[in-house]
Amino acid sequence: MSRYTKEDIVRITKEEHVKFILLQFTDILGMLKSVSITTSQLQKVLSNGCGFDGSSIDGFVRIEESDMFLRPDLDSFAILPWKEDCKTARLICDVCCADGTPFEGDPRYVLRRAIKEAADMGFTVNVGPECEFFLFHLDENGKPTIQSHDMGGYFELGPTDRGEDCRNDICLALENMGFEIEASHHENARAQHEIDFKYDEVLRTADNVMTFKYVVKSTANRHGLYATFLPKPLYGQCGSGMHTNISLFKDGKNAFFDAADPFGLSAVAYQFIAGLMDHIKSMTILTNPIVNSYKRLVPGYEAPVYIAWSAKNRSPLIRIPSEKGSATRIELRNPDPAANPYLEMAAAIFAGLDGIKRGLTPPEPKDSNIFSLSSAERHAQGIESLPKTLGEALHEFKHSDFMRDCIGEHVFQKYIDAKEEEWKQYRTRVSQWEIDNYLGKY
Repeated sequence: MSRYTKEDIVRITKEEHVKFILLQFTDILGMLKSVSITTSQLQKVLSNGCGFDGSSIDGFVRIEESDMFLRPDLDSFAILPWKEDCKTARLICDVCCADGTPFEGDPRYVLRRAIKEAADMGFTVNVGPECEFFLFHLDENGKPTIQSHDMGGYFELGPTDRGEDCRNDICLALENMGFEIEASHHENARAQHEIDFKYDEVLRTADNVMTFKYVVKSTANRHGLYATFLPKPLYGQCGSGMHTNISLFKDGKNAFFDAADPFGLSAVAYQFIAGLMDHIKSMTILTNPIVNSYKRLVPGYEAPVYIAWSAKNRSPLIRIPSEKGSATRIELRNPDPAANPYLEMAAAIFAGLDGIKRGLTPPEPKDSNIFSLSSAERHAQGIESLPKTLGEALHEFKHSDFMRDCIGEHVFQKYIDAKEEEWKQYRTRVSQWEIDNYLGKY
């Protein structure tokens, strides 16, 4: 059942004296976009959508196909709590073509397709992300730096945790927008933080990730700070992840749980794990989408590097948390917060469902610390690695017919075009490290 009707939204905007409504959507690369309207246009937009030029958005359409429409999702209506001087609300939108059909390049539509695939198999999908980020200072010109007075570590208290006040205000803003905040704390690296919010149906969760990023950045800015979801901003420190907890439900029960199994996992859960492991290399560019993502995926900094699963340790790609029954879930640990959540979650669902369809069986769990194994030992145990660079991930993605079918031809090709250009620019750029290490020698 919908949370809001058109009439509800019109009434609330009048009662709360809302002046502007942001119509938000996400491009292929995971950047939040927005068109602003005044309340005088709200009734029209709720009935007919809002037109915009799609040719100006990364990965959308050519100029001769540019007329597109935003169709608001009524359930996403929320008032932004920090806009007190000029009350503003937002609506998350689906992107449609001029004839009203869904635009196949809309990441939200890609995730809807994955949801339908699950529904056709009798499943609903719940997802809970664990989002990490850094809070840094701005320079005298208002530009972001990687400087911070915060030298705190894991679970640090204030005043050593210099970001505590900002983090608390983020939590309050999120709660005012309908989030259920389960916990927040300082993370391992200096200036690094984590805020965990309750799981939800997967489309709502992906929307929540985009809202989370927006609230974090907006609140940090009001504190004179810069919030970044860059996976690895600091050399020698742990990077930021977005561990993704996934569970399937069928007939109101957790389809991943089996009390008779030693790990409490059902056959469906094992098949889902096997599907993820089978497709993880080809989907890594969606879970870890930028050059910097692969500075995090290195041994020694807690992020997973090897394709394995376990219920007992945190070094493999997939972990099975200890909670059982309705809380049974699979934790995919390689995604980072630079990922487009719609594409990342869609890829994970499609991969896991493929494992169920094919009746795949995962290898035995790896309960020892995989980082401590030699390369020969890992090879003997059949443990493979994730792609080590964006270039390797791009190669795996480009040659995957499965990924092409999952996310659709349009997104597949546009994503390849964007990442090929990104990889080319990175490979041809001379870094400061090269100057520091080589200029005086050669």
